[in-house]
Amino acid sequence: MDLLSDFKEKWKATLKERSVEQAHDLPNYHVSDPESLVCTSRPESFEIGTGASIYTRSLLPALLEAEREVILVTCFWAPSSTLSALNETLTKLAEHRREEIRNESAAGPDAHIFRPLRIRICFSSRSPFQKLFHTSSRAGYVYPPSQWRTKLGLPAPELLEAGRIDLQVKTLFFLPFSVMHPKFLIIDRRRAFLPSCNVSWESWLEGCVQITGDAVSRLMQFYWGVWEHDTADGMGDRSDFEQRDSITRISSSTGRIGLTSIESPATLFKRLDVGMTPTILLPSSHHRNPQFRPFPWQSTATPPATPLNCAILHLLDISQTTIYLQTPNLTSSAVIDALLEALQRGINVTIVTSKAMMVLEQIITAGTTTSMCLNSFIRRYRQRQARISKAEAGGDSGSTVDLEAQYSRLGKLKISYFHPATRDLATRPLEEPVQSHLKLTIVDGQYTVLGSGNMDRASWFTSQELGILFQSREFASSVSESVAEVLSDRLDTIFDSEAG
Repeated sequence: MDLLSDFKEKWKATLKERSVEQAHDLPNYHVSDPESLVCTSRPESFEIGTGASIYTRSLLPALLEAEREVILVTCFWAPSSTLSALNETLTKLAEHRREEIRNESAAGPDAHIFRPLRIRICFSSRSPFQKLFHTSSRAGYVYPPSQWRTKLGLPAPELLEAGRIDLQVKTLFFLPFSVMHPKFLIIDRRRAFLPSCNVSWESWLEGCVQITGDAVSRLMQFYWGVWEHDTADGMGDRSDFEQRDSITRISSSTGRIGLTSIESPATLFKRLDVGMTPTILLPSSHHRNPQFRPFPWQSTATPPATPLNCAILHLLDISQTTIYLQTPNLTSSAVIDALLEALQRGINVTIVTSKAMMVLEQIITAGTTTSMCLNSFIRRYRQRQARISKAEAGGDSGSTVDLEAQYSRLGKLKISYFHPATRDLATRPLEEPVQSHLKLTIVDGQYTVLGSGNMDRASWFTSQELGILFQSREFASSVSESVAEVLSDRLDTIFDSEAG
């Protein structure tokens, strides 16, 4: 059977039907051939924690092991324990490489030749001032080395140069709201991490999947299409990374470098052994026009036909038994409508979200809030319950009621808000997550979507996003069990259709 055959044909057809809309997307390499996003991967691990704990436990140790190249892409960049840990890691790595280079130089003409370690750091948002005056060019803004330490909290360029670390820091942002929201780390083009967290200060619940396999090359293609589309830098030597370089082996001894570790009470790490897994990389371009519809007589805008948007809507449409949705905010009317349609078909829906998270941002980008949308969602669900009950009782013979009466059972609906395990601020441990920032969709216990995309209007209309879809019951089960364990004492249920 063809990989993802039940899912991808209609998904590809939708993208092709609306391909004209995507002609100027960033990136747009996939527009003429959506099949190029379909691949396989080997999920190596899944981790839950805060941003600081995930960075110090997994991402920064992986950075230390790099031999040739590190690509770190995030959205927000702010002074934080995560940034301090990144600075410490780069400093110790540069010092270690400098010593190794000196030792090899002293060995004379028989010494190894050490290639530079290429590091690319990419982000979108550092401050309101930075975004307000950011260039609108797709080439972005490259920070000069003189600003690495003072503005970005990174090591001095002299130290990095001494360790033969070739660093470049670049930003992209497009007014009014178009942040580049993806987050990923690629090590030597062989393995990748896709966390939900930024280089920032918030103690939020986050997740991270580590992958190897063909999907890493697809992720590199996404990176080139966004961050290096205007240059051949790094693209001409792709084949060099397909074979392990025997010349540069500095990283073999970096395990002795001690790094600061930040622990979280919510930390859970699961090593996976699910084998090669059908996978689709799901880009979602930014769009500068938010397509607001402020007047009641205006119809709701249709979300852009990006691979990620179309994938989520198609998954909800083909669901047969269950939908699990965990998102920081829920203000996308397209998602809410699709969930109601699934419930009408008898699909059981579970939603986990955050209460009062980034409320001002929600109002500015969506004109509403998660709590308002959930109240409306619950009201519409109850109306359907009432109509079906009335139809079953024979109280109305109207055509609309007859149509709804054909569904013998409305799907079960459960909605919960995330809360810290320790509610008392005075006794709350450091790094106890106070909000949920994990982005997770699981459909029918076999389709799992992770990545950067939220179920809010900003993610669906204006932000650039990146999702990754896995089809594997074993992977979905591992992720679901891990999340359930961490959430066991961190949820407030605000609606449960089974509770009456």
